[in-house]
Amino acid sequence: MRHRLIITATAATAALLTLAGCATGPDAADGSGAEGGQETRTLKVAATTTPMTDVVEAAAEAIAAPYEIELVEVADYVQPNSMLQHGELDANFVQHPPFMEEFNAGNDASLVVIEPVYLTVVGMYSSTHASMDEVPEGGRIVIPQDTSNAARALQMVAKAGLIELDADADTWSVTVDDITKNPKNLDFVEVDIMQLSAAYPEADAVFLHGTFARQLGLTPEEDAIAVEQDPQFAVSLVSREDNADSPEVAALAEAFHSDEVRQALEDAEVPVAF
Repeated sequence: MRHRLIITATAATAALLTLAGCATGPDAADGSGAEGGQETRTLKVAATTTPMTDVVEAAAEAIAAPYEIELVEVADYVQPNSMLQHGELDANFVQHPPFMEEFNAGNDASLVVIEPVYLTVVGMYSSTHASMDEVPEGGRIVIPQDTSNAARALQMVAKAGLIELDADADTWSVTVDDITKNPKNLDFVEVDIMQLSAAYPEADAVFLHGTFARQLGLTPEEDAIAVEQDPQFAVSLVSREDNADSPEVAALAEAFHSDEVRQALEDAEVPVAF
């Protein structure tokens, strides 16, 4: 049978809405909605935007009985980690491993990667310049404020030859403090990852994930003035360490590794990681 997808929305600035704890529909009242008379078990998985939400919906089609998936839509990337750590979710699908590790370190959390699912292409974009070389003296470069994504942005700027970074610093943990040479006196502005798109019209260059670029009608292939795609930054299914070996998470992992998910990613023209 096909399993129902429940969608619950929650905002970053609002209290968590009450979440449904069991299946709904004509078979749910006696707990016999799943195949074989087993009680349906609803698994709550948070995601932010397409294609992450598309993947969760596809996984809901693929997940085996007696499980179904409740998609909890969130408005940022920190909230779903806090919710997961506090037991309000079974998993989330919002991030790559370095971002998760940064959250763990800063919040004494124990989140773990269950499955890498798809690769991300990040880029530097400009509404006024056709290449990184065109970024002028004193140009304004807008990058994420979280360490892992900021490092990705800085490495792209360094690869373009506009800055030099401390050779002794960890490649994917560098910050603006690790800039050793900045001959054009570029101004690096760090903002929340959800606010990067708003900087695109006025910045000389801005870091964007493919999802946010597409929302602006941009693609990495045609519009980015620098790109990076590293497998370690694959968007991944994440759960808690104390829940990682549970039957519920095993069912989620299988569903996120399904043909339905692969097809959803192919339809969205997103590179598959698994």
